[in-house]
Amino acid sequence: MSESLEDIAREIIQCRRCPRLVAYREAVAATRRRQFQDWEYWGRPVPGFGDPQARLLVVGLAPAAHGANRTGRMFTGDGSGDFLIAALYRAGFANQPTSTHREDGLVLRDVYLTAVVRCAPPENRPSREERGNCLPYLIREIQALPRLQVVVTLGQIATEGLMAALRALGYDGPYPVFRHGAIYPLGSGWPILITSYHPSRQNTQTGRLTPEMFDKIWETAKRYLS
Repeated sequence: MSESLEDIAREIIQCRRCPRLVAYREAVAATRRRQFQDWEYWGRPVPGFGDPQARLLVVGLAPAAHGANRTGRMFTGDGSGDFLIAALYRAGFANQPTSTHREDGLVLRDVYLTAVVRCAPPENRPSREERGNCLPYLIREIQALPRLQVVVTLGQIATEGLMAALRALGYDGPYPVFRHGAIYPLGSGWPILITSYHPSRQNTQTGRLTPEMFDKIWETAKRYLS
């Protein structure tokens, strides 16, 4: 029997494998942004969050320095989280359209949120070594989701991380080419992969990723959930 997501989360929170990321996440938590001076920052690795019986897995890049690194929950407290949770709400995967803090009442239905890297990286750029250090956590989360059918990756690095995890689990099929809205049935015994642009402000404020484009990703995911 596979381990529980709760067991994995407890281990993630204690992780100190990457000295650069440990130093950065703790420095950000100590200095804080002016608008969040009254917050006690989380300042630790951020575990996954969502429905343990989820058929849909969403993989992002890493916690934002003043988002999940502050709140302690994936896609919570920053622009990317606002954009994602609102879309999940419109698609029926969330009970509310906002994600502001760990006790805000958000419940995810049939979806689990995680990331390739669990600590906020400087300039949102984790090194290959740091990504490799975090990879076992993603592998174990995939194994701990018994009903998994569809994975949505948010961005190129998330797609690379997901594929590295599947390779480690035995996948030996074709490697997908990242582009927004691509659909890759990976074969018998493997989830369907849907790739999307990341809902970063850089993408959403420039119109590279619109709410309508993002909604189509979740409509597609729902269609493939059998």
